[in-house]
Amino acid sequence: MVITEVRIKLMEDNNERLLAFCSVTIDDAFVIRDLKIIEGTKGCFVAMPSRKLTDRCPQCGCKNHLRAHYCNHCGQKLDEERAIRDAEGRAKLHADIAHPINSACREVMQTAILKAYREERERSKMPGYVCRYDDLDGGEIDVYSDLVAGLNTTRSASGDYRNHGAHHDRGMHSADKLSARAASDESSFGAGIL
Repeated sequence: MVITEVRIKLMEDNNERLLAFCSVTIDDAFVIRDLKIIEGTKGCFVAMPSRKLTDRCPQCGCKNHLRAHYCNHCGQKLDEERAIRDAEGRAKLHADIAHPINSACREVMQTAILKAYREERERSKMPGYVCRYDDLDGGEIDVYSDLVAGLNTTRSASGDYRNHGAHHDRGMHSADKLSARAASDESSFGAGIL
């Protein structure tokens, strides 16, 4: 695994622990977005993208986030202690969408991300700084066009590729057929609407 690009979106200095969002490209082929760089008690760390955990209301069965005090559907008061707790007693409210499988992979990712974060902070101090987190690479569009063009080809009997021709009329109803059908169905349900 090679981390080929890290993009950072710095957050405003507002005395919050969230310092930045980032996206990581792996092997120029796979992107993970919405990683967070957070200021922890022991320094900065990278939090993987996650989703809020939910459970179901015992009365109506509707899904609710674990922090909800009342059901979003029926208004039933929910048990506030229903979340699973870790060894320190903290409620598990989120689940990672994507995450490293082992500590070596996590260390490689965190090192690359925190290095890119420090570099982005330095760049942000320069005049004319522009965040490129949301920029599209020009090459992505070309790759997509090439992929679509490749999907629109088929192999001929000789093994060469040829363009796929348009489909012929498959017996779609013409306006004449529709008006004749409507005239014959005047006594049926919905007659006269059109």
